[in-house]
Amino acid sequence: MGKHGIEILNLDKDALIQMLNEALAEEWLAYYQYWIGARLMEGPMRSEIEPELLIHADQELGHAVLVVSRIIQLGGTPLLNPSDWTKFARCDYDAPEDPYVEVILTQNLKGERCAIQRYKEIADFTNGKDHTTHQMAVTILNEETEHEQDIEDWLKDLERMKEDMRKFRM
Repeated sequence: MGKHGIEILNLDKDALIQMLNEALAEEWLAYYQYWIGARLMEGPMRSEIEPELLIHADQELGHAVLVVSRIIQLGGTPLLNPSDWTKFARCDYDAPEDPYVEVILTQNLKGERCAIQRYKEIADFTNGKDHTTHQMAVTILNEETEHEQDIEDWLKDLERMKEDMRKFRM
């Protein structure tokens, strides 16, 4: 971003870079959580859900690319060391120690809800003050809400499947 582009920002640039670095840490953790969870997942609907979780992982990686680019445009330095990810992230990384599909989805749902909050805060902070970052945050926010809906739908399907099995056993 050029000097004039930075000069016209009507906000605390350092605070924004901090928020973006926190989001960056969360995107990397979300990417890995989706990717490794999809690989380890066991249980019903696994074959349908796994490829979708891998798409979600790729989208999280895409978010990281957008965030890094914006940090650099703003004259900041993105997090350089993966050991900083858990220090900067507000969203937890939940290791998929129980590979059951419902557990993996619940962990990912928690992460998506945290990401939704993060990007809402960035969008609110930049609204009317930094149009480029605001647009990026809203774009990512839209994808995160789609992810949340996907996961809620799968969890609903799994619950329905369990209910149908209980009825069938009776």
